[in-house]
Amino acid sequence: MKNRPNSDEYNPSFSTYISLVPEGDIETILQEQIEETLQLLNGVADEQAHFKYAPEKWSIKEVLGHLADAERIMAYRLLTIARGDSVSLPGFEENEYVQNAHFNRQSIKDLRENLHSVRQSTIHLLKSLEEETWLRKGDANHSVVSVRALAYIIAGHEIHHRRILKERYIEADAFQTL
Repeated sequence: MKNRPNSDEYNPSFSTYISLVPEGDIETILQEQIEETLQLLNGVADEQAHFKYAPEKWSIKEVLGHLADAERIMAYRLLTIARGDSVSLPGFEENEYVQNAHFNRQSIKDLRENLHSVRQSTIHLLKSLEEETWLRKGDANHSVVSVRALAYIIAGHEIHHRRILKERYIEADAFQTL
């Protein structure tokens, strides 16, 4: 049941993320893609990580922090639903999280290590699930979502932000001159 979720397993607003995930074993995809993201940022110096491609956008450090926060939240939702808890899980305001986290005060090295640790935790959780658990559904942010959809949302969310990091940050002319 680790294959791509059906459209009735998640809110349509997540379809873009899910569609970005390639075919294959989701646990392997998650492991490989975190390495790609970290590799992309490997040469980014701490000073460069404050770069924003537009004044109202997040810095590279803030994007990294957001990725870790969002994955923690999605993994908590996944855990809660996988364990059979029927509580309605709240949404979160990503901009407030970033603003209140002060990611720009942290080193890019620490933010990269944090993201890697969060991902390893997510993968360990997924590996512990029984086959039938992947189809279990719950309520998160007033929408039905399945365990497997959450795994795909985590993967697709990272792919989405990695593309933005690459195209709008690292490949930007202004970034190249830093």
